[in-house]
Amino acid sequence: MNVSEELIRQIVAKVIEQTMAAGREDFVKKVDPSGIIMVKTDTVKCERFEKDGVALKDILTLEEAPRMGAGIMELDNSSLEWTLTYDEYDLVLEGVLEIEIEGRVISAGPGDIIYIPKNSHIHFQTPHKARYAYFVYPANWAELA
Repeated sequence: MNVSEELIRQIVAKVIEQTMAAGREDFVKKVDPSGIIMVKTDTVKCERFEKDGVALKDILTLEEAPRMGAGIMELDNSSLEWTLTYDEYDLVLEGVLEIEIEGRVISAGPGDIIYIPKNSHIHFQTPHKARYAYFVYPANWAELA
């Protein structure tokens, strides 16, 4: 069998990528040498955040994306009061996400995007269960909150 140098290079690169990803993440993330990153959102397992019924998982590190952050959040018949010290986009993946602000409710379903400007004091809430992707600027939102 004749094995080319290019095939060996591809195999080694794939093994290194999988080894690094296995040690870092508990979801599927593919990082291209160009810096492009792909995350399989349905593999992301969220972790409890502040109270029962609220869970999230950041999907990018500050090393990977120092300017913009991203993650997955789930609400299960719950709400979370929050003041944003950053700009945020939310893309609803499943269920209905409601954002309450100043007594008004903005409601979004699968495929809908909500933009929340910096310094907004809101309640994230859902009548049942919602799963959505969030995208924040700047990336270090947890340190700003």
